[in-house]
Amino acid sequence: MILKDEVNIPLNRDAVFQALNDPEILKASIPGCEELLQHSDTELEATVVVKFGPVKASFKSDVVIDPTAGPESFSLSGSGDAGVAGFAKGGAEVNLTEQEDGTLLSYEVNIDIGGKLAQVGGRLIEGTSKRLAKKFFVNFEEAVLSRHT
Repeated sequence: MILKDEVNIPLNRDAVFQALNDPEILKASIPGCEELLQHSDTELEATVVVKFGPVKASFKSDVVIDPTAGPESFSLSGSGDAGVAGFAKGGAEVNLTEQEDGTLLSYEVNIDIGGKLAQVGGRLIEGTSKRLAKKFFVNFEEAVLSRHT
C-alpha cells in the first residue's frame, strides 16, 4: 500500500528537519507510541499500539533514518512485529520545500502488512493508515510549534 500526502508547517525548513529527527517530538507525534528509544543518530526502536478494526496490535519496531540529503529530504525504513497479529514493514521518502509561509512537507510511504492484520481487509487497513498519518502530522505540528513559540 502506498500513502502520499503533504502538509504545510509554518516554520522554516531547518526547524522542520530538526524536529523530524528529534525523538521527543516523534514520540509525541506518533499515534499510540508507548516508547521510543534512540540507539544512534539513525537508529530508533519504538513500541506502538494500533487498532485495525477488531485487531489491536502492539508493534515492536526498528526504524533506520537516512538524513544525508537533509534538510531538503530524507528517507526512513523500518519493520515492526506484532506477534500473532502480524507484521508491517516499509519505508518513506520525505521532501521539505521552503515556502513563503513555512515548509511544505510531502511524503510517500510504502507499507506491506502480513499475518492476521492482512486478513482484516485492505480497505480497513488503508483507511486506518491514512487516519494515523493525518493524526501524526496534526500532533507533529502541535509539538513543533509548542517548542518554537
